[in-house]
Amino acid sequence: MKEVLLISVFMKRTLVLLCLWFFIWFPLEAFCSTGNTSSSSNPKVINIGALFTLNSVIGGATKPALLAAIDDVNSSPNILNGIELKLILRDTNCSGFIGTMEALQLMESDIVVAIGPQSSGIAHVISHVVNELHVPLLSFGATDPTLAYLQFPYFLRTTHSDYFQMYAIADVLDYYGWREVIAIFVDDDYGRNGISVLGDALAKKRAKISYKASFSPEDPESKINDLLVEVNLMESRVFVVHVNPDTGLNIFSVAKRLNMMSGGYVWIATDWLPSYLDSREAVDPSTMNLLQGVVALRRYIPDTNLKKRFISRWKNLKDKGSTGPGGFNSYALYAYDSVWLAAHALEVFLSEGGNLSFSNDPKLRDTNGTTLHLSLLRVFNGGQQLLQTLLRMNFSGVSGQIQFNQQRDLIHPAFDVLNIGGTGTHRIGYWSNYSHLSIVPPESLYTKPPNISSSSQHLYGVKWPGETSKVPRGWVFPNNGQPLRIAVPNRVGYKEFVSKDNSPQGVKGYCIDVFEAAINLLPYAVPHTYMLFGDGNRNPNYDEIVSQVAQNKYDAAVGDITIVMNRTKIVDFTQPYMESGLVVVAPVKEAKSSPWAFLKPFTKEMWFVTAALFLFVGVVVWILEHRINHEFRGPPRQQLITIFWRKHGEHFGTSGADHMAVCRSDYQFKLHG
Repeated sequence: MKEVLLISVFMKRTLVLLCLWFFIWFPLEAFCSTGNTSSSSNPKVINIGALFTLNSVIGGATKPALLAAIDDVNSSPNILNGIELKLILRDTNCSGFIGTMEALQLMESDIVVAIGPQSSGIAHVISHVVNELHVPLLSFGATDPTLAYLQFPYFLRTTHSDYFQMYAIADVLDYYGWREVIAIFVDDDYGRNGISVLGDALAKKRAKISYKASFSPEDPESKINDLLVEVNLMESRVFVVHVNPDTGLNIFSVAKRLNMMSGGYVWIATDWLPSYLDSREAVDPSTMNLLQGVVALRRYIPDTNLKKRFISRWKNLKDKGSTGPGGFNSYALYAYDSVWLAAHALEVFLSEGGNLSFSNDPKLRDTNGTTLHLSLLRVFNGGQQLLQTLLRMNFSGVSGQIQFNQQRDLIHPAFDVLNIGGTGTHRIGYWSNYSHLSIVPPESLYTKPPNISSSSQHLYGVKWPGETSKVPRGWVFPNNGQPLRIAVPNRVGYKEFVSKDNSPQGVKGYCIDVFEAAINLLPYAVPHTYMLFGDGNRNPNYDEIVSQVAQNKYDAAVGDITIVMNRTKIVDFTQPYMESGLVVVAPVKEAKSSPWAFLKPFTKEMWFVTAALFLFVGVVVWILEHRINHEFRGPPRQQLITIFWRKHGEHFGTSGADHMAVCRSDYQFKLHG
């Protein structure tokens, strides 16, 4: 009975404690749920957002790809363990202001990942929003190289930056030997920053952008016409076009009307043009007629089985063509992979204990009279952890390998090099950051050592504008330039060389004929005009003519100008093409040879000095040797003979012992002295 009573008392106490815990914890839990933080350890639905311009070339391909990716993720049993991804679409309408408003409304839905935008200008604005709210932004279309992670840490590009595309264009220009180009670009962040990188890339190749021609997307064709007329007056005939796919064809339409799509011109387009053409299932022949001979770049995507299966089901994707052109292009593949990247990262994020919770931002609060509802915007607490998880992802998508390097760029950037001709495009090669220009697919080179030497760069032949296979020179003398100013001496005599003439040319003579013949040998025209120097009453001062050429008052001088030293110091001369008439006269006298001819260079004075030195040295030797060397003693006749003999030995060779004796005698003389 005692045991039963004890158990009963214990159960009553336990029940009381449970009741106390319930009444204390439940209000606390309710209080916490209405505070600054909300969480869900096992969410049923995860919201992700998408921002892009629906009615555009890129947006028309992106929307069906995003919806298809959401369906594929939600229907796959191998990812997210049954958690549903919900996509919330917002149309930026190609406006930075509207894009910002749509981004703020999108953030009210507590999204954990934002996909887009396609515009670099809008991406600059929206990146400030996602940075504040710690929401990763996966952009499949913002290719502006200045969208760097140092300024926008939550911006992650799921396509390749224009940094690589501009270096690819620089390699193409260098391959054909062009040193000056004219850049035609849209005046926004996408256009300006891309062309700026192109200038840096060309500088490394010792080339340059000679002129930057910018225009607004809203400009009418009349302004584009004025722009192309201006650049057509310049020297370069190589044009790089970096514009939007929705309005870029206006450039070529006006260029065709101005006869700038003919022979001698070079047109290179960035990836906007292939994106436009790929989005059309059947391109209008009149459109293709505008683009004959154009070289363009397209983002390279390997022909994997995943890509082939995705393209084969493109016609059956729902909502295809509901807005925009609706055709397929490479941006559809990048958008599709962006959803899968978010799904893979969220799965890893949740498995590692990540919490999909949000907190109010104290810096965002509503003020009196405002209707913006900034207080509804909340910070994603796991944003930094999810961002790091995204950077660690490594999987094969329909666009290729999805893996980021330390600079947060996709690995293995590569491009197709295309040539537009006939009724379609033809691939003439590839460019990759690994091996630059090549005629073999980039993935086949990744297993080999990188080789970017000039001898390893290859492209197939190109049909240039004007239906020619010959590589254009890429420049002409500018129509708005000044002709060469050629100074001609107005002589009084020897008018056969150069003289004034009443012909349209104004001058005539042998020198003029030679100059004209040289000009005609050049493969291009050289506009020039002759300018007479002198009054015709007396011969002009030729030094003055040369001086004025050096001072750039004239570009050159043609005439019977003698090459002398003081003139060569300030100007360059051509090779002489006629005799000066000056000769050197020297007497010629026949001389007979003699066996004693070697003595002729010696004069009497030379013989006298040689004999005096001979005797002087002999006397010195006698003085040094007389007291200690018995051979230098005896009758004067014997001593004189000894002096000549010893001196003769010094001139014609003495033994080593004799030299030692002389040195030793000298040493003893110094000691006794």
